Amino acid sequence: MQSDNRSKGSAGFSLFSVLLILTLSNQLNAGSELKLPSMPAAVSNSAVTGTHPGEAGQKIFSFMGMGSRKAWDAVTNRAFELDLKTGLWEEKRSLPGVAGRLGASAVAVNGQVFIFGGYVLDRDGNETTLSDLNVYVPFEDRYYRGKDIPVPVEDAVVGLFRDRFIYVIGGRSKGEAVRNVQIYDMEKDMWSEGTPIKGTPVFGHAGAILGDTIIYVDGAYRNPEALLGPKNTTKYLASSECWMGRIPTGKHADITQIEWTKLPEHPGKARFRIAAGAGPEERKGGHIYFSGGTDNPYDYNGVGYDGKPSEPSAVTFAFDLKSGGWETIDENTPGAVMDNRTALVAGHNLILVGGMGKVQAVTAKVTVVSLKGKK
Repeated sequence: MQSDNRSKGSAGFSLFSVLLILTLSNQLNAGSELKLPSMPAAVSNSAVTGTHPGEAGQKIFSFMGMGSRKAWDAVTNRAFELDLKTGLWEEKRSLPGVAGRLGASAVAVNGQVFIFGGYVLDRDGNETTLSDLNVYVPFEDRYYRGKDIPVPVEDAVVGLFRDRFIYVIGGRSKGEAVRNVQIYDMEKDMWSEGTPIKGTPVFGHAGAILGDTIIYVDGAYRNPEALLGPKNTTKYLASSECWMGRIPTGKHADITQIEWTKLPEHPGKARFRIAAGAGPEERKGGHIYFSGGTDNPYDYNGVGYDGKPSEPSAVTFAFDLKSGGWETIDENTPGAVMDNRTALVAGHNLILVGGMGKVQAVTAKVTVVSLKGKK
């Protein structure tokens, strides 16, 4: 657990800062590979999101997560912001509450950041899923509460539709994966229930929304043999299911009525807690990207439910909405990480914040995966 002591990483503007701003601006404008500084602290399974480029520049946020010791008292409620215009991290006001959490999800839109669910961990390893919706206002560095999630979830997929509706898809609630699709209307501070996912209920899956299309893949599901088999039977397995959901877009369409279609399996093995990100939207299409994750599902410390240490996958792939097919971006992505769940697209780059690298080491590194010339 962490206090609300904030170190202002952007205090004082040096010659180095000016040079860094010019370098980042040139990298983004030229579409070249982006190089970003590490976070002020190592953190994994945090709630990560980012704003779209604008007059104030694109920003990346990381809320809460697991620290490097990977123990119940290493879970943090700290919050950080990276300004891509300056290339500087700044610690912001910590999330309200005395305990940090894991597996929360976040969406940034219209000058606010919406932070959903997650779970807290006690000293005995017990997990409690939360229904909280906290809304962060970056300009004022403050939080307020939105209406609680009807079904509290952790490790869910979230996506934004029409800059107003946030879809919270699947996840785990009170120890069980759920099929619920919960839709938050940020203008009315109201929830509605969407068409449930059709496939196996999963958590730690990966996906995003681009335009009117939801894509999600993989995750972990409860091993049916664990209920009847020996006590040492692996509790959760990696799912290979991939799904597409179409959101109605007509003038009077009911956006809760999602049309689900099963997709072919993606390149590489089925994985858990892959980082996923969408964009930019293109005419009749665009890409949703996936990178990292592991083929051995685990809880919070990087050790699999089978008792074996998990290791990150080096495969990065994408779904092309225009062609309706999968593409392999890189089979040997440098600096592969797991335990991210969210990736952000900036120019021709995919950005992953923190996570776990080899030997389950929690990192402060910001991993940048180049997409240029690989689509």
